[in-house]
Amino acid sequence: MAEDTIFAKIARGEISADIVYEDEVCVAFRDINPQAPTHILVIPRDPLSGLTDPATTPETLGHLASVCVRVAHEAGIADDGYRVVVNAGRNGGQSVAHLHFHILGGRAMAWPPG
Repeated sequence: MAEDTIFAKIARGEISADIVYEDEVCVAFRDINPQAPTHILVIPRDPLSGLTDPATTPETLGHLASVCVRVAHEAGIADDGYRVVVNAGRNGGQSVAHLHFHILGGRAMAWPPG
């Protein structure tokens, strides 16, 4: 359940994180296990379990995507390029049942990704 995840606890301020951006809709923070020199997660404050959660709206997704762009610029990775990843479900690589966007940058990204 998304209300009990570590991300929900970060969004509520119950667990500290290296927060780089926050507003009324979302929180962005540095990943504690980075997969690139810059690895930031953007999560909604609402406990949405993922892309397929019935409460996930186009407005929320659009806001999270626009925050990814803003955070990439603020992190200094926008000019050289970066990757935004949203994993959906266990087979898609989603390890936390709380919607989250990964912003990865600071190095060249390989393709295919995995």
